[in-house]
Amino acid sequence: MRLRSVLVTLTAGLAAATCVTAAGPATAHSGPAGPSRGHACSPAVSIERFSDALDKTTYEGTFVGNLSALAVDRDGAIAALSDRSALFTLDPKSLRPRSVVPLADEGGAALDSEGLVVDRDGSRLVSSETEPSVRRYGRDGTLLARLPVPDALRVAPVGRATANQTFEALTLLPGGRTLLAGMEGSLSGDTAGVVRLQTWQRHGGHSGHSGKDFRLAAQYGYRTDTGLGLVEAAATPDGRLLVLERGFTAGVGNTVRLYLADLRHATDTSRVDTLTGQDGVRLVRKTLLADIADCPSLGATAKQPQPNPLLDNIEGMAVTGTARGALSVLLVSDDNQGATQTTRFYSLRVRP
Repeated sequence: MRLRSVLVTLTAGLAAATCVTAAGPATAHSGPAGPSRGHACSPAVSIERFSDALDKTTYEGTFVGNLSALAVDRDGAIAALSDRSALFTLDPKSLRPRSVVPLADEGGAALDSEGLVVDRDGSRLVSSETEPSVRRYGRDGTLLARLPVPDALRVAPVGRATANQTFEALTLLPGGRTLLAGMEGSLSGDTAGVVRLQTWQRHGGHSGHSGKDFRLAAQYGYRTDTGLGLVEAAATPDGRLLVLERGFTAGVGNTVRLYLADLRHATDTSRVDTLTGQDGVRLVRKTLLADIADCPSLGATAKQPQPNPLLDNIEGMAVTGTARGALSVLLVSDDNQGATQTTRFYSLRVRP
């Protein structure tokens, strides 16, 4: 029932997004409330509307942009994470920011915060691709704990990861016992395009704040399309994953594809040193749901060349509700606080 309620309020919120009062342009474009043949991106995905209402706005002196991750809070609000160490709470009806809190590491330094989960006790799990790391924060931004990370996934020279190519995706699987983080790029020694998905398993009956409530668990290999990186993953109610892959070509624009991935039958690669296509290692299966370039533009405009003016640097995703077998999915683009990019929200209807 709560998921249906969130779906209703979020649908209304995107339609009313021009109510945002912070300084800056505010435009929203809406389509019909339900799936429409004219709004189809593919047989499985349709776009309902988009909103640029928060583009180049500020809230309480903080720039509202650089958004890299989304999550649904326990009260139905939208938590939006900036990769500049700011965590916003957005009203689901208007998209107007309700609050913002700064985040920092143990030494008070800023994070390159990329992934976000609202845990069942309301605390926030945030991944940073600097080390990489996963930390737990209170609603007020207080640092509570830090989860363990395998040495191989750390940035070189400590590990085999490349800087800015680590924990870009973070999601909690149904039941709340398995946390999953996705690497954006491949480890040194692994086949190019094959990235690692790391999981943690919850122990004990409560989320806890010791950092020991989630322990390292299985790891999987996932093959991205040529030239694309894994930038977000969101668990579906049946335990599969929606996965966003994204790339950029100067003078051409972005490529953004939405996949459905299934961890079942994939090999646990936590003890596999290098992934080179060897026999006996089964990668995560994936199925293309839609190339976002195939969606109708709905009157969107782009500030730089794009295959479809609707496209931008899409990086955040959350499943916000379900109704009649379809998922309501919210995407957001990271404008990198740049003049040629836009903070844009996309409302999709997905039938996996």
